[in-house]
Amino acid sequence: MTKKLFIKTYGCQMNVYDSERMAGALSAHGYTATDLIEEADLVVLNTCHIREKAAEKVYSELGRVRQLRDRRRADGQDVTIAVAGCVAQAEGEAMLQRAPFIDVVVGPQAYHRLPEMLARRGNRGPGIVDTEFPIESKFDELPDALVPAGPSAFLTIQEGCDKFCTFCVVPYTRGAEASRPAGAILREARTLVQGGACEITLLGQNVNAYRGTAPDGTGWGLGRLVRELAEIPGLARIRYTTSHPRDVDDDLISAHRDVPQLMPFLHLPVQSGSDPILKAMNRKHTADDYLRIVERLRDARPDLALSSDFIVGFPGESDEDFRATLRLVERVGYAQAFSFKYSPRPGTPASLMKKQLRDPVKTERLAHLQELLEVQRRSFDSASIGVQMEVLIERDGRDPGSKVGRSPWLQIVHLEGPDLRVGDLVTVEIEQLHARSLGGRLLGPPAQRGRAA
Repeated sequence: MTKKLFIKTYGCQMNVYDSERMAGALSAHGYTATDLIEEADLVVLNTCHIREKAAEKVYSELGRVRQLRDRRRADGQDVTIAVAGCVAQAEGEAMLQRAPFIDVVVGPQAYHRLPEMLARRGNRGPGIVDTEFPIESKFDELPDALVPAGPSAFLTIQEGCDKFCTFCVVPYTRGAEASRPAGAILREARTLVQGGACEITLLGQNVNAYRGTAPDGTGWGLGRLVRELAEIPGLARIRYTTSHPRDVDDDLISAHRDVPQLMPFLHLPVQSGSDPILKAMNRKHTADDYLRIVERLRDARPDLALSSDFIVGFPGESDEDFRATLRLVERVGYAQAFSFKYSPRPGTPASLMKKQLRDPVKTERLAHLQELLEVQRRSFDSASIGVQMEVLIERDGRDPGSKVGRSPWLQIVHLEGPDLRVGDLVTVEIEQLHARSLGGRLLGPPAQRGRAA
C-alpha cells in the first residue's frame, strides 16, 4: 500500500535539494509525496540552524505534528515523525529527551540511511538517532535525481565548511568541506536537463571551495566544472551559491569572463566592512581583499551584479566599525543583499565573546544599513528600464496569459503572452518598475522552447 510523505523544509536551497533527494530515496520504499500534512503517514521536518531560535521553532512545530498524530491515532491510523537537517545534527539525542514522541532524528550526512532507520524503528521502542558523519558519501547511496519540478533546478556539488567563522554553526552541523566527484555532478546535470531544466544552480556551503575528482583522475575547481557543464546541450543558465571571498580564484574569475551560460549575478558574502570585526569573525580576509576581488570580477564581467550578507552588531562593533561597513556598501553597490542583527548561536565562539551589544543599538544600525541597501536595490532595478534582456519563464502569473520569469540578475519579471510556456527563454524589454519586481514587453519568439505547462 502506498504511504504518504510530507516534508516541511526550512532554510537554504541546500535543504530544498536535500528534501527532494530524501523524497526520492523514500519513493523506492513506497512513499508518495503529498502537500497535505493531514494525510501524511510520515512527516519529515528538514530543519535549519542558521536563524535565531531555530530549535525552539522546530519544537513548536513538533507540538503541532504531535497533535496531528494523536488525532490520527484516535481514528485508528498513525503518523511517523522524523526530524532531519541541521537542528537534528546539533540537538541529537537531546531531541528525544525533550520530545520523546519523535521516531527518527537524522543529520544531513545520513539521509541515505533514512529508509533503513524507519524500517528499524517500526512501531516500538525509543526513537532512533543518526547524526554520524559516515565514511561513505550519501550521494553514492541516494538514487538519481528526480525530474525537476520546473525549468530551474538545484544541484549540490559541495558540502561542509572548514572556515570556522566565529558566528556560524555550519562546520558543526554539516562537517568538513567535501566535494562530489565531477563525473557524478555532470551525470546528474544531464539528467536534470533531460527532465526539462534549462537553469541549474550549483549549491554548497562554500560552493567555490569545490575541489572535485575529475573523470580522468585529476582535480577540478569550480571554474573548470562550470566550463564542462556549459557543454551540456540545452543548459542555458548556470548559477552558484554560496561563495566565500577566500575561494575566489583566477580560474573562476576567468569563467565569469568566458562562459556566457554563467549568469552575471554573484552572491559573495562579506559580513562586515571593518577589518577588526572581520578578524573577530575569523573571516580571514580584509575589506580591501574583498574590494579587490570585486574589482577583478567586474573587470572580467562588466555587467556583473552582486549580492551579499551582512551581520550588524557583532560583539565589540563600534560606531566606526559600522561606518566602515557603510563605506564598503557605498563603494561596491549591491543589486540586493541580506542583512541581520547578530544573535548568538549556542556553541559558537562569538556567543562567548565580551562586549555583546544591546539590541536597540543593533536595531538602529540595521535600519540604517537596510535603508542604504534598499536605495541601491531600487537604483539597480531602475537602471533596467529600457534594457533588453533574456528572461527565463518560471511559472504562470496570477492573471490569464501572464507569466513570471527571472532576469539574468535574478530579478522577477512579469510578462504577458498567452503562447508562452514555462521554460521558455525569451527576449524582453523592461518597461515597468514595481515594488520588488519588473514588468516587461515580449520582443520575439522564444530563443529556447520550454515544456508545455
